[in-house]
Amino acid sequence: MTEEKENSGTFVKVLSKKTRKRRAQDDETQMEVERGIEGRRRPQQTPAKRGRQRTGERAEMRKIAVPAHRYSPLKENWMKIFSPIVEHLHLQIRFNLKTRNVEIRTCAETEDIGNLQKAADFVKAFIYGFEVDDALALVRLDDLFIETFEIKDVKPLKGDHMSRAIGRLAGKGGRTKFTIENVTKTRIVLADSKIHILGSFQNIQLARRAICNLIMGSPPSKVYGQLRSVANRTSTM
Repeated sequence: MTEEKENSGTFVKVLSKKTRKRRAQDDETQMEVERGIEGRRRPQQTPAKRGRQRTGERAEMRKIAVPAHRYSPLKENWMKIFSPIVEHLHLQIRFNLKTRNVEIRTCAETEDIGNLQKAADFVKAFIYGFEVDDALALVRLDDLFIETFEIKDVKPLKGDHMSRAIGRLAGKGGRTKFTIENVTKTRIVLADSKIHILGSFQNIQLARRAICNLIMGSPPSKVYGQLRSVANRTSTM
């Protein structure tokens, strides 16, 4: 229901309270795409929870183990990881050489205790094999998750059968993986027999269904067709 009132010879459209509330909800739930990864935009009007430490209060900490094959990438990209965690999330971070863990903890400048978990998820995503810029979407966007599963969870394969399944998932020059990423607006890492998917809950479901179909033996052309039809249907909803 709308009303119209006269104001200096012009008519001004006044929206009803119900309509204004519905439009505000639509703005809050608007989806945003960060480097091809779709997630829910963080609401601007929600103030950050103040969680400053009192004197003598113990700091909260998260530890992320780093496997040997990720030492070199971590060293090369350390400043890209360090900057957003310290400057934007106001946390402290270090790499412990004895335990081979990345340690993140709160400090007196930490405003929101939830930032600790966001930072841990960000570092964990990089350790899994995602690019730093892709993993950074976990900090910038809400409702993003990482799902991990193995090929043998879908179908028990061994030897050459496992190798062929991994080859079907990657495709020639990685084409199949890129197509699934672009259609579902997710990021996928194939780490030997493990598969990591980064994206929103609904998009992870689409990508996982396509990957499971490929593992079970469906031809890529059929999987592409199913993906596009489902993606078009969800985008028009």
